[in-house]
Amino acid sequence: MRLSFLGAAEEVTGSCYLVETGSARFIVDCGMFQGGREASEKNYGRFAFDPRALDFALLTHAHIDHSGMLPRLVAAGFRGQVFTTRATVDLLRVMLLDAAHIQEKEAEWRERAARRGRGEERKHPEPLYTVAEAETCCKQLRAVDYDATINPHASVRCRFRDAGHILGAAIIEVWLEGEGGSRKVVFSGDIGQPGRPVVRDPAPGADADYVLIESTYGNRLHKSLPDTVKELIHAINDTLSHKRGNVIVPAFAVGRTQELLFLLGDLYRQGKLPELRNIYVDSPLATHATEITLKHRALLDPEARNTLAAMLTPNGRPRVVFVEDVEESVALNRIGSGALIISASGMCDAGRIKHHLAHNLGRRECTIVITGFQAQGTLGRRIVDGAASVRIFGEDVPVQADVYTIGGLSAHADQAGLLAWLRHFRRAPRQAFVVHGEGETAQLFCEAVHAQLGWNATVPAAHSVVTI
Repeated sequence: MRLSFLGAAEEVTGSCYLVETGSARFIVDCGMFQGGREASEKNYGRFAFDPRALDFALLTHAHIDHSGMLPRLVAAGFRGQVFTTRATVDLLRVMLLDAAHIQEKEAEWRERAARRGRGEERKHPEPLYTVAEAETCCKQLRAVDYDATINPHASVRCRFRDAGHILGAAIIEVWLEGEGGSRKVVFSGDIGQPGRPVVRDPAPGADADYVLIESTYGNRLHKSLPDTVKELIHAINDTLSHKRGNVIVPAFAVGRTQELLFLLGDLYRQGKLPELRNIYVDSPLATHATEITLKHRALLDPEARNTLAAMLTPNGRPRVVFVEDVEESVALNRIGSGALIISASGMCDAGRIKHHLAHNLGRRECTIVITGFQAQGTLGRRIVDGAASVRIFGEDVPVQADVYTIGGLSAHADQAGLLAWLRHFRRAPRQAFVVHGEGETAQLFCEAVHAQLGWNATVPAAHSVVTI
């Protein structure tokens, strides 16, 4: 049996692992690479396997760095089923179409740029995939209940467990039968930080022969939630009450937006955000994701379930405005002060957030609140790293607004959270593979796993293959 690391190896995005047992061939995740031109080249390149030869696919969750290449996989000839949780199926039916729409629009922009003589835009005139291809892909999704056991192949058995990351996110336990006997492999997906609002805590780990563990924040500890909330309160009140500007929040449409809505509503009712009147959610995807979140309310923390439901009524306070059409989005850029705008994408590389940053980054009275991980090469990462100016839509925009990085809201477990999850395993696996982390971060976490748990752990290189 062989395991190949085709993405999220010594980097955070592009999650994809190929498993071959002799009688079965499948992948776990099929994520998009994110972060600049190099990521784009990877996405447009050929798959490292023949999509037509796959029996099926397993998917941990809906975030684009785990799911975003599925339509391209199907367009390349994959005809199998994609097994994932029910909530993830619902999310993908809007997320993949949204991603395809963005791909088509960006292809149109590249074509216009090429006609203006910008040769660097000519290399990939076509979209990564189309809306029609995303719609075809969604027909191959198959819903699985948490904790149910399925047999997608005669030699493969799987169980999906709650990862506590975003709605529908799963840890996948896989039992393999092959010539060398049976093996159990656990794919962590993205592990959530315990004690966070909205989603439940991650299910505890179980015994396995091999474990793939993410390490996004494996080199650090998150700021505590009380300290994080205190910083968020200061950023909003200082901007709305004293500087009289706008608060712009790049946020992932799935998970982070809903968590922010809960926190903002809860803080307003406690009297801690007195000037907060209107929250604009400027992302059609986030609107649909919020609706899906409420549809699957049984998966939510009870307090969050009740708070979100009350907040999103017509008379809820603060007022939440879900911005749908482009004209409404453009109108937000005419608001000079008093607005809190949550918009996607979370890493600032696509979507409506780029327009809001273009209009507010250069204003000293405004504030940018970064609430999630920013991959290397993304616009969000350049802002977080302190760039004096950034390029948006071909124009240089000075960074004069205050920038807050609110790391304690991360949907990823920090080092302590990851180690705590691993400690639930009753025995050490034969091997732990540290994935989904930037090179240095993954190596530091690998050393922590060995030092604190005594496990045999390694950081696989991209496109490396191991025998299990």
